[in-house]
Amino acid sequence: MKRCTPRLAGALCAVATAFGLAALPATATAQAYPSKPVRVVVTFPTGGAPDILARLFADKAQLGQAIVVENKPGAGGNIGADSVAKAPPDGHTLVMGTVGTHSINGALYSKMPYDMVKDFAPVGHVASAPNLLVVNNDLPVKTVAELVVYMKANPDKLSFGSPGVGTSVHISGELFKSLTGTKMQHVPYKGRQFAIPDLIGGQIQVMFDNMPSALPMVKEGKIRALAQTTARRSAAAPDVPTVAETVPGFEASTWFAMFAPAGTPREVVTRLNAEMKRVFALPDVQDRLKTLGLEPWISTPEELARFQAAEIVKWAKVVKESGARAD
Repeated sequence: MKRCTPRLAGALCAVATAFGLAALPATATAQAYPSKPVRVVVTFPTGGAPDILARLFADKAQLGQAIVVENKPGAGGNIGADSVAKAPPDGHTLVMGTVGTHSINGALYSKMPYDMVKDFAPVGHVASAPNLLVVNNDLPVKTVAELVVYMKANPDKLSFGSPGVGTSVHISGELFKSLTGTKMQHVPYKGRQFAIPDLIGGQIQVMFDNMPSALPMVKEGKIRALAQTTARRSAAAPDVPTVAETVPGFEASTWFAMFAPAGTPREVVTRLNAEMKRVFALPDVQDRLKTLGLEPWISTPEELARFQAAEIVKWAKVVKESGARAD
């Protein structure tokens, strides 16, 4: 920092001095972070894609402090996300956000406990994945076309499950109904681990589950995969067609991204983003994600903010056209 001299007189000197002093706390904050264990909140129960991603980050990150994963499910992810929105903005509490908690829920819930944009500081994308349209093995359909014919012949006879209202799993089903002109009942659960046993047992017959959760069960023969929900086939399941190959215009992917409370220092966000890039670029981590059908996708905070804004507009339109409501 320059010293105040005759050349830096009056107000100019005061501004220069204030700027120099103001820079010190930010630098100190970055150097001191983290000063205690970092908590990553997962807004759904264990076993799903956001939980897998959070635990991979916790296992591999090198921040100098332990990273603790805490599952806080409920209300389509709103309970866990809200707890982070109201946490101190110091980078020690983060949330593994989803397309539901940070893009869809604002259109579904008439009363949101948090603002999806204003209450968070974007850190960066982590990964994206298709949802997988899966059915009970006893359902007499093996293709999307056969499912549509069956549903039109048996309106509201089938039920589709989800790990909660507002999740991409739920909205994928609503979008499918809207584009095919079919009817089936939505059954929300408190988590996918409660829905899957009912899908296997036949209490529900259909689910648009996250591929990382569903694909292993398909390979074990416990459920049948009809299609994946992204525009292109995933390399993890190249033999499974997309819904769009039968239903033009259908596209619904899920994504996961890290957010901190609004007001978190920029230096802390930058450090977290850099560590996320390092962890999710590790060859063994990338191999693990691709095996599960997850695509690594690390962005800058600014890229995440722009993408989130576009997603909010996109899903608000889908929710309005489907007529889905959470309350």
